[in-house]
Amino acid sequence: MMSVLQLASDAVIFLADDPKPKGPEFGKATPLGLAVIVALLAVTFLLIRSMNKHVKNLPESFDDEQPGEGDEAGGTDHAGVEHRADSGTPDDPGRDRTP
Repeated sequence: MMSVLQLASDAVIFLADDPKPKGPEFGKATPLGLAVIVALLAVTFLLIRSMNKHVKNLPESFDDEQPGEGDEAGGTDHAGVEHRADSGTPDDPGRDRTP
């Protein structure tokens, strides 16, 4: 029981102790740090502005006005795809389709 009380009192003393200075340059910021922060803020501002311009150019809805055959994208090339008559899926010669 004594060790728990000793640990608690040591923790209180450690937390209540004033921090000791680390040297004459401790806590001083350099102009380079300010330049880095200003540059990051400027880049963030420009990125947000650019994204807003791109979002404004998006359509209200991505639904097709004239739905086509199925859910295929317009201009889909079907030249090299053979469909099986019984399943409606492209033939894959590398796979065995027997149940």
